[in-house]
Amino acid sequence: MLGAYLPILLLVVISICFGLGALVLSSFVGPKKPSKVKLQPYECGCEPVGSARERFSIKFYLIAMLFILFDIEAVFLYPWSILFKKLGMFGLAEMGVFIAILLVGYIYIWKKGALEWE
Repeated sequence: MLGAYLPILLLVVISICFGLGALVLSSFVGPKKPSKVKLQPYECGCEPVGSARERFSIKFYLIAMLFILFDIEAVFLYPWSILFKKLGMFGLAEMGVFIAILLVGYIYIWKKGALEWE
């Protein structure tokens, strides 16, 4: 019974050896000429201004999470639109409930001012 898992074990061992081998080989072969310019953070070709460790406003993360949330909505809408005729009225009612819940959430975050960028 354990013989069935031998190929998986072999694959895991080969993967670990390959990863470690690539790291070790790159540390020996790769050039090591650090300079002040190479150690600076890259900012789209512009001269770096300020610290790379500055804090971002919480609004940035909130907008990002809301984008993901409403992007997931589109992921659920696509399969429903493909199977619309097959699902019938039940599918229409379920999608209506789904859209209503999202609409309530959207109105809530709008009223709270989460979408306002200052």
